[in-house]
Amino acid sequence: MKSLLFMLTICTFSVFAQQINAQIRLESICTVHGHEEVRLIGMGIVVGLDGTGDGGKAGPTIRALAAAMKAMHTPVLDAKELTNAKNVAIVTVHATIPKTGSHKGQRIDCFVSSYLSAKSLRGGRLLVTPLQSDDLKNEIVIGTAEGAIVIEDAIQATTGRIPMGVIVKDSYFRNKDYLQRIVDTSEDKPKIRLLLDGPHSSFISARTITERINEAFEFESFGEQHAKAVSPSIIDVQIPKTWQETPIDFIAEVLDLKINSPHSMSKVQVNSKTGVVIVSGDVELSPVLINHPNLQISIGTGNAVINGATFKSLSDGQSTRTTSRLDQLVKALNELGVPRDAMIEVLRELARSGKLHAIYEEI
Repeated sequence: MKSLLFMLTICTFSVFAQQINAQIRLESICTVHGHEEVRLIGMGIVVGLDGTGDGGKAGPTIRALAAAMKAMHTPVLDAKELTNAKNVAIVTVHATIPKTGSHKGQRIDCFVSSYLSAKSLRGGRLLVTPLQSDDLKNEIVIGTAEGAIVIEDAIQATTGRIPMGVIVKDSYFRNKDYLQRIVDTSEDKPKIRLLLDGPHSSFISARTITERINEAFEFESFGEQHAKAVSPSIIDVQIPKTWQETPIDFIAEVLDLKINSPHSMSKVQVNSKTGVVIVSGDVELSPVLINHPNLQISIGTGNAVINGATFKSLSDGQSTRTTSRLDQLVKALNELGVPRDAMIEVLRELARSGKLHAIYEEI
């Protein structure tokens, strides 16, 4: 019987972190539905460029410049008058109002990007540009952008940033409007919806968090369960009567609750280009023999001899487990001086053979 041979070819292992029992706030792994950033967008004109603009042949730029000049009481009789406007460029403007909201008069950064054929925005200045929400359905001006452009990447000179270049025109998160976004009042009992982030979304996590919330507010429930898992990533939480007038305080109490290290799917992520492997969760291996010209390892089967080759067991001889942890294998490979580019192929073959009990992803 021939020994099992793994052909080893590609990249490396660099990071492994064992799970430890730690108290994690729900705030670290959950968000509240409706509590989100608001992205703003607009289109404007950059002036003052040193001949690196769109040029007079760019129709949209000429029309936009003509409209701007008309608004400033300097109308253009013929678009041909702007054919030499090489120091002007039309740009898109983006800004983001943070989750915590903003108020009238506050300033936030914005970013500008060339829309047509400008070669560089260096030295340019954005004319006053109205910004609206990115859904484009609400035409209300939420802020205005203006100012000198800072080029942050010398290689990509057609994009830049304007520090504190946006003035917010109104308090976007007014108290009443904001509460309507995060508190669902469509039923008799108002509720909030918790959204678990991707890495921690699972049936087990949803159950654990639901139980923790119900336990924390048990004294107010009178036998009623406030929290209910809707899916692996969604938990609905009814607001108790004593908190319905102060829902923000209730949300703070919920997000401040702690659970032990949240469950996460066992996963092995491999980046063969950068040589990084990230192992998360409790990754185990079924019994298997690995034979390589420089090593013979037995996983979960004890010491073995096949065709004269002695396979060294990963087990210390005291464990009764029928499986072994992946970190044991990695440790053994490191001790035997196995090239890092061989480790990933071992992981790949273990995944292909079904001996690696985890989600395996390779990019």
